[in-house]
Amino acid sequence: MKGLLRRMSLLVFAIGLLAMAGCTSIGPRSVVADGFDYTGVLGDSWKQRMLFNLVRVRYGDTPIFLDVASVINQYSLETGVNINGQRARTGYGDTFFGIGGSAVYTDRPTITYIPLSGEKFARSLMKPVPPSALMSMIEAGYPVDLVLRICAESVNGIRNRSGGAFRARPADAKFHPLLERLRRVQNSGAIGLRVQRVKEDETVVMTIRGDVEASVREDALATRQVLGLDPAAEEFRVVYGSIARDNREVAILTRSLLQIIANLAANIEVPAAHVEEQLVNPTAPDMLPDGQPLPPLIRIQNSATPPEHAFVAVPYQDYWFWIDNRDLKSKGLFSFLMFLFSLTETVGKDGAPVVTISAGG
Repeated sequence: MKGLLRRMSLLVFAIGLLAMAGCTSIGPRSVVADGFDYTGVLGDSWKQRMLFNLVRVRYGDTPIFLDVASVINQYSLETGVNINGQRARTGYGDTFFGIGGSAVYTDRPTITYIPLSGEKFARSLMKPVPPSALMSMIEAGYPVDLVLRICAESVNGIRNRSGGAFRARPADAKFHPLLERLRRVQNSGAIGLRVQRVKEDETVVMTIRGDVEASVREDALATRQVLGLDPAAEEFRVVYGSIARDNREVAILTRSLLQIIANLAANIEVPAAHVEEQLVNPTAPDMLPDGQPLPPLIRIQNSATPPEHAFVAVPYQDYWFWIDNRDLKSKGLFSFLMFLFSLTETVGKDGAPVVTISAGG
């Protein structure tokens, strides 16, 4: 009997150790796994909300911005073990033992959403992107033609295409050839950026070097002529505005985030049935001066059923709108749009989303 009790004690001790080990291992393992999981989910949530707002604007609906304020995840694991035994004094000398256990695992995620609204947030959406931010993106390596085509309304009075519902108009004939020349000059490394500080004011100075090969020098000279700049100058002030003050200034009339969304939404492909029902206007492609259609910056397709190869997809008006996962150009532009939102301060929340994961066992 004593040997049996000793074995039972060892068994109880071993089960208790296993229970304690199971409890303490939950916390450390959850930190890495949940960190990656929530990062991916928050990113996917942002993509879906942004695409949803693009589609809403395309249909003349009001964009709604909802952000994740905090994510709190709490785990708990409760275990219990009970053992009982009984030896009956019968003619057969029977002994009865019982072993029981229990475990309760709890996962309580709490996600807090806040609507981005109010006067400050509305003003931030309507506030033009600073020209210095555009120059910083160009200096960081973003293609100058992409940045200006998305973010600029005009450069020294030469107007970009506007795809908004109320002010739709084509680009000036000089605009796209200007972007092509600027892109070639940028690829040669002849465009530079310098910030010049005078007391408390900062002025962005763009430089176009003259010591380049002949073809680039020709593009740089043609760029100066189109913009009305001094052909002999290499440094030009970059300011916000529609008209330059003199021939050593580049005036960029930049767009707000709301304008950028409206212009990108104008190229969304919509179902023919919705056009026939007058739910939305047909898509008008951008045209080059020679009459050729200009490929859209981002291609957002539609289908009656959920797509199979979607980078991001959202339902709207009984249809699915999506970006193909194999469309690298559209995916890159979508990521660029996220970068623009991060670059421009959209007041309406305090701080970034906070992810709290309880690591206790």
